[in-house]
Amino acid sequence: MLIPTRVKHRKQHRPSLKGKAHKGTKVVYGEYGLMALDNAWITNRQIEAARIAMTRYIRRGGQVWINIFPDRPITAKPAETRMGSGKGTPEYWVAVVKPGRIMFELAGIPEEVAREAFRLASHKLPVKCKFVRKEDLDGEQVGGGVDGEE
Repeated sequence: MLIPTRVKHRKQHRPSLKGKAHKGTKVVYGEYGLMALDNAWITNRQIEAARIAMTRYIRRGGQVWINIFPDRPITAKPAETRMGSGKGTPEYWVAVVKPGRIMFELAGIPEEVAREAFRLASHKLPVKCKFVRKEDLDGEQVGGGVDGEE
């Protein structure tokens, strides 16, 4: 699981989901990328499930890069607890994803295999996703989404 090893403050304010991504909007490491089209919190468990789905499909070929990290704690109080008496304990960690963010990258495999691997991974994530290539300089995709729409 992806969890920060040390944090300066154990409890933080809830992360904002407004706006578009400014950083991480281009495919940098690999040949293909999985771009988010919505705002969402993605938990460490969802990132791990998507990673496992991709790596099992591509088997031993190719390389996977995870470009998001869950660095924001989400707190929760126990059920049937009265209001007040402080903020709850951190329950899980999330990565804030905004539209245009490249979440995963792949290299060393054919485009059809990468497309299918990203399709499987997108089913594990709470955002709409789009397949992008490194050649697409402006980040816009040429022909069809992850699910073959458009």
